Amino acid sequence: MNYLESIEENGFVIIPDFMDRAELENLVSSIHKLPLNENDRYAARDLLRKVPQIKDFLKENKAGALLKPLLGPNFFAVRGLFFNKVPGANWKVTWHQDVTIAVKKKVETPGFGPWSVKAGIVHTQAPNSLLAKMLAVRIHLDECNEVNGPLRVIPGSHRSGRLKQNEIEEHTLKMESVPCLVPEGGILLMKPLVLHASSPALRPENRRVIHIEFAVGDLPGGLEWFEKVL
Repeated sequence: MNYLESIEENGFVIIPDFMDRAELENLVSSIHKLPLNENDRYAARDLLRKVPQIKDFLKENKAGALLKPLLGPNFFAVRGLFFNKVPGANWKVTWHQDVTIAVKKKVETPGFGPWSVKAGIVHTQAPNSLLAKMLAVRIHLDECNEVNGPLRVIPGSHRSGRLKQNEIEEHTLKMESVPCLVPEGGILLMKPLVLHASSPALRPENRRVIHIEFAVGDLPGGLEWFEKVL
């Protein structure tokens, strides 16, 4: 099964050794240069604006060649996040789907909501029709193994569409999950609606991940993406 078939069938795919050493070191260096506060040492938002090197990385032909067959020629990045699991921030994430997008301002639009504000940025839950066309790319700056709290996913769960909480619980009881073990320099491609979770690390150490979300097309009803990086 190639990566296109895996995304369609399972909702995710791991591509190991995607970056060479120079690309990896450039991204690691860019993260180290961030003006981080205590919270941002393990989680940061608005990464596309704060780290220009990520935009350069996304424009590389290698990244474009990988994403175009999945999203078409007119895709763009709409949000960048940074995560790390360290001894002082060894968190747990329960089973969920990624259903929230970042927008420039609140505009009441059918199918969108409820609304929230995180780090000064307006967020809203989006309808299934939009989420089904999005894709997340998780760039692993460190090896992600069984002991440092890897992401776990339920293959094929994205095909059930947007799930209510009781439906999420039913899926987690009936369907088997798998860990996403990604080597240093590898990437994980994932559809937002695939069910995923992670446990605290058994051995907390750097597990740095750059999470970038991609979309295609403008939002309806006067809504605008918070960022739109071509």
